[in-house]
Amino acid sequence: MKETAIEVRNLCIRYKGLKSYSIKKSLLHLKRNRVDEFEAVKHVSFQVPEGNILGIIGKNGSGKSTLLNAIAGIFAPDCGEIDLKGHSVSLLSIGVGFQKELSGRENILLSGMLLGFTEQEVQEKADEIIAFAEIGEFIDAPVRTYSSGMYSKLAFSITAILETDIMLVDEILSVGDSKFKKKSYNKMKELISNEKRTVIIVSHSMETLKDLCDEILWLHEGEVRMHGETESVLKAYEEFMN
Repeated sequence: MKETAIEVRNLCIRYKGLKSYSIKKSLLHLKRNRVDEFEAVKHVSFQVPEGNILGIIGKNGSGKSTLLNAIAGIFAPDCGEIDLKGHSVSLLSIGVGFQKELSGRENILLSGMLLGFTEQEVQEKADEIIAFAEIGEFIDAPVRTYSSGMYSKLAFSITAILETDIMLVDEILSVGDSKFKKKSYNKMKELISNEKRTVIIVSHSMETLKDLCDEILWLHEGEVRMHGETESVLKAYEEFMN
């Protein structure tokens, strides 16, 4: 029996937003702000054994990325628990983790240290990260000047080279030019071949999930619709979507 690497118990994530109304009413205190609450993840529970690759599917708005962000520690649960059993974790996701005014080189250091590596450990891997990213002189330009493809290349490279126990991947394998897609896909397969590394992949690509995943979690409107062996869950999902 494999040890559990990730355990999610009764997880709920809610978003709160203010209903808009006129500035005049606000200034005159004629009406209090009405707070709307949206529950993106609803009492979700599952476990991932160490070394397994879990794919997460669901239509847009089903709570996939919210769940991944919660596991990464970016969002705090409104109820429930997430137990990573002491493992280090990294999130590969477009738009998460970089300081836009800093250069790519500076963000490598910052991201690495946020992942729990020492400055020296990051510096020792920096040249390898830069070479893998293939963004040339832009490595010293502010990240706000990057295209989405360049951003994804650097984000992937940092997490691929600074290996953590748990990798969370949010659609990043589908971004970038075709050459880098193939390169990152092959690197991902190499990384997850480590029997100790646990991976969760959010993707709309059935082929990617079939090729890489041991099991699939299907989220629907924030709830677990199905969780089990890859082929059976994907078949049920495809039938539901058609």
